[in-house]
Amino acid sequence: MKTVLGRRSRILAATTATAGLLLVAGCSSDNGGGKTTVKGVPLVKAGQITTCTHLPYPPFQSEIDGKVQGFDVSLIDLVAKDLGVKQAIVDTPFENFKTGAFLNSGQCDVAAAGMTITEERKKNVDFSDPYFEATQAVLVDKKSGVDSLADVKAKGKKLGAQAQTTGEEYAKSKGFDAVSFESSDAVLNGLRTGQVQAVIIDYPVVQGWLKDKANADAFKVVDNLNTGEEYGFTVKKGNTKLLAEINKTIKQAKADGTYKKIYEKWIGPYTASAATASPSAS
Repeated sequence: MKTVLGRRSRILAATTATAGLLLVAGCSSDNGGGKTTVKGVPLVKAGQITTCTHLPYPPFQSEIDGKVQGFDVSLIDLVAKDLGVKQAIVDTPFENFKTGAFLNSGQCDVAAAGMTITEERKKNVDFSDPYFEATQAVLVDKKSGVDSLADVKAKGKKLGAQAQTTGEEYAKSKGFDAVSFESSDAVLNGLRTGQVQAVIIDYPVVQGWLKDKANADAFKVVDNLNTGEEYGFTVKKGNTKLLAEINKTIKQAKADGTYKKIYEKWIGPYTASAATASPSAS
C-alpha cells in the first residue's frame, strides 16, 4: 500500500510483546527456498521467520516505544510462535512487494505490509487467505468546504494519495490527477500542511490518525469507499509449506478468539465482516 524511494533498508526484530527492539544480521540469499527447515517449513535464516514490511504504516506496523508493533506484526508473531521461532522484520521500499523481489532473492520469508490482494500482484507472489477487509476513506480539512469526493473536483480542490497504492489507482480511475506522496505519513502531513485539501487513504489508517484530538478537530471523513479490498500476506511463488502454515494460523486465530483480541487492540470494534472466511487467494 505504500512506498518510500531511496530510503536505506533497516533490519529490525519484532518478537513477542515482552521483547524489545533488536538489530539482527542481514539474511543470505538462497535459491533453494530456505537456509533451514522448521516443521517442514523452509526459512531463509535459522531461528526466525523474516518478514519484509514498510514502516511506518500504523496500525498495521510501526515503531512504538522502540519496538515494531501493529496488527500485521501480531499476526505473524502467531505464525512464528507456532513454528517455535522469533519474527525478524526488514524495512523495505513498498515497490518490492509488488514484484516479490525480496522474497525471490531469499532475503525474506513473508511480506506483511497491509497489502491488497490483486490479480496483478498475484503474478509475482503467492497470497495467503485474506486476513483483513479494507475500505478507502476520503479525509478532508474541515475548512475546505468539501463534503464528498465529488466535491473535491467540483470545487477545484487538490486531492492527495499514496504512490503506487490502490487509493491512488482509485483516484485515477475517477479522473483525478492526484498529488502523489511517498508514504502514508507524507499523505497525512500533506493534508495537515495544506498541500492538498483532501486525501484518499486506507480507512484503518484514518481511524488511528483521528484518535489524536487535534487531528479530529481539524479533519473529517466525508466518504468511505467500499472498493472490495482484502489484505493478504505474501510468500515467494511456490512456497506452499509456509503459505499453508500462515493460513492455518489465521484460521485458528479466528476460531479461538485470538484474532478478535488483536483486531480490537489495533483496529477498533470487531465486526462480523472482519471474520469472514474466504478461500485461499493464491
